[in-house]
Amino acid sequence: MKKIILATSLLTACVAFANPYGKCIACHGPAGEKVGMSPVAINTLTKEQFVSALKGYKDGTYGGAKKVLMINQVKNMDEATMQAIADKIAK
Repeated sequence: MKKIILATSLLTACVAFANPYGKCIACHGPAGEKVGMSPVAINTLTKEQFVSALKGYKDGTYGGAKKVLMINQVKNMDEATMQAIADKIAK
């Protein structure tokens, strides 16, 4: 069981490294189209709004009820990664 958990963790880390948006897909959908975890589909945000929101989550100045979840997702994310995700998902 420990081997399965370790392998799953390593696979998740590899996917996130290869595709920084990879860890976002479960909640936001492959194209940022899901609504529910987020009040709006994140693919409707401009790149500037998207990066601003991620920076706000990171410094604790942005977010609602699910803020803690997002803080943990972005706490180690640099601005270049935020921009790369915005380039892929935001309009």
